[in-house]
Amino acid sequence: MSDFALELAGLEKGYNRGKPSEVIVLHGATLEVKRGEVVALVAPSGAGKSTLLHIAGLLDTPDEGSVALGGRNMVGLGDRARTEARRNDVGFIYQFHHLLPEFTALENVVIPQLANGVAKAEAEARARELLAHVGVLPRADHRPAALSGGEQQRVAFCRALANKPKLLLADEPTGNLDPTTSDQVFAALMSLVRETGLSALIATHNLELAARMDRVVRLDKGRVVTS
Repeated sequence: MSDFALELAGLEKGYNRGKPSEVIVLHGATLEVKRGEVVALVAPSGAGKSTLLHIAGLLDTPDEGSVALGGRNMVGLGDRARTEARRNDVGFIYQFHHLLPEFTALENVVIPQLANGVAKAEAEARARELLAHVGVLPRADHRPAALSGGEQQRVAFCRALANKPKLLLADEPTGNLDPTTSDQVFAALMSLVRETGLSALIATHNLELAARMDRVVRLDKGRVVTS
């Protein structure tokens, strides 16, 4: 078993290759995240944080380089294998919650589990456990529109962890929130991550939040460097 939940090596990614408008986003980006480690990825907007996270989470492919999850090389896998790895091994959190508006908070956490073959009673029990952990179980029967921004994002955290992933990828998970709510929501996220022993790569522009993680790295001219 690999000591690393995520291994990115020599990632190259560009757009409009070979054209005058060519843009190189990643240039030899290399990063390892140990099992149980929480790493902050810091960079200004447009520096390639989202691109790196999408490649790490198998939502995009690099032009060159390798991606391994739990020691398993993901490059060259077919669509079915990549989809299975995404569903089972990776949890995603975005700046906007992307909850399904027609379903309750509880249902939003249950649905990914049902899609993964979990029995309904078991899925509901896990959903309630996760919602309780982040303090929104009393709001479990409310739809997203009836929840505050902080509550919506906490539900999104629970949804991302519903299928017990090994790696959490988060792209500015508190960027839409005011400073006080951001601090509270981030504390809830870190509590979930620590309790479950997850590995996490969290992109943020908030240096105070980044300092609360195990390690901080940044993107500089397409490369990952120690901050």
